[in-house]
Amino acid sequence: MAHSVCVISTRAPYHGQSAREALDTALVSASYDIETSFLLMGDGVYQLLKGQDAGQIPRKTISAMLQVLPLYGIDTIYVDQASLKERSITPDVLQEGVTVLAEGELPQFIQQHSRVFNF
Repeated sequence: MAHSVCVISTRAPYHGQSAREALDTALVSASYDIETSFLLMGDGVYQLLKGQDAGQIPRKTISAMLQVLPLYGIDTIYVDQASLKERSITPDVLQEGVTVLAEGELPQFIQQHSRVFNF
């Protein structure tokens, strides 16, 4: 197995620092030319909703930060289909460049990485 990292973000975008820490971890990993995947599950899927505006809180809009991932070689954001379904979210309301992983694909996807970080 080649050295690769999967960063899993499970928290809502503005609930504490977890979403930002997951994103920072993915960026640092990718900046060292390590194959890095970014996977959103649970409430983390809310990070992908279009039209976010964090102007009322002292934080940057997470969706804007996700858009820099391709600059670091992370071209695809993965999202758990079951998490979307549980929250009645359809893929058409998500940002561009998202790949939805079916429930059966998720374990194999995670296992193909040598390191997994869960936030």
